[in-house]
Amino acid sequence: MVGERIIAVEGVDPLAIYGVNNTRFEMISRHYPKLKLVARGNQIKVTGDEELIDDLESKINRMVEFYSRYSRLTEANILDFLNDNDSSIVKAEEDALDVLVYGTNGRTVKARTINQRKLVELYQTNDLLFAIGPAGSGKTYTAIALAVRALRNKEVKRIVLTRPAVEAGERLGFLPGDMKDKLDPYLQPLYDALHDMIPQKKLMEYMDDGTVQIAPLAYMRGRTLDNAFVILDEAQNTTLNQLKMFLTRMGKNAKFIVTGDITQIDLPNRGDSGLVKAIGILENIGSIAMVYFDARDIVRHKLVKHIVNAFERYTSGNGSSERTENNDECEDNSQ
Repeated sequence: MVGERIIAVEGVDPLAIYGVNNTRFEMISRHYPKLKLVARGNQIKVTGDEELIDDLESKINRMVEFYSRYSRLTEANILDFLNDNDSSIVKAEEDALDVLVYGTNGRTVKARTINQRKLVELYQTNDLLFAIGPAGSGKTYTAIALAVRALRNKEVKRIVLTRPAVEAGERLGFLPGDMKDKLDPYLQPLYDALHDMIPQKKLMEYMDDGTVQIAPLAYMRGRTLDNAFVILDEAQNTTLNQLKMFLTRMGKNAKFIVTGDITQIDLPNRGDSGLVKAIGILENIGSIAMVYFDARDIVRHKLVKHIVNAFERYTSGNGSSERTENNDECEDNSQ
């Protein structure tokens, strides 16, 4: 029976299916010589035998689903879908077992250190996690990767990222621009991580429709966050009341991760840090887990690990005069 149908390529950039200069679209067309295919935007108009159209639509949907999950789709994958050969698809699924997210430009985001892997493992059995450790240890990046994975797998409906707007030596009132302009510099590390994991066009869509939200901590007051993956970054700069306010926003089917570095408290009185107090208050409650990152987890420039260790020795009173004998044997753990 001859029919006509519109197949929508939804949720992904059509270029992933059509290819540059429609090379992939032509490959698909050649596989169905008895069908007439015309692509316009994210829609494919198909005319021909209804059974063949059903088969084509099923395979297009599988390609879209594959790309949505892995952020990549090769011509070899397309050929396998067309020929009902699952070899490259199965391999991609096997390779994905230790990948948190397939990011932009072919980037794979994995848990690379012992405590990053511990955070991923404990996420499976806990609804609230604290990831505490030095700058550069990947705690926030790993948390955001878990959030993006949960969104792609439809485990949650939205991602909410927040930070306290506490400045290191500056006052918001003296900065130029409106409130968004003033706050964006403090939220930029969160934007940077998201750009690594979600294509630019898709990220803008998510931010426009509220699927991804980035806001200062003060904006969390009064909200109930259901079906959400929520990350509070730089939590060492919250007071106990602020942290309590944030944690009590947790709604149904929500996952919360709190990250912070208790050696980088920017509050006027370091003793006011709510994160330091909350660790003791909450550590023995079920479904709450604590992961402590250290210098071994640092994945920035090889010198960062030694800088962190040097400052820890200084602040612990072991002397700025001490020198390590293996400074020239820095291990590069950069991603």
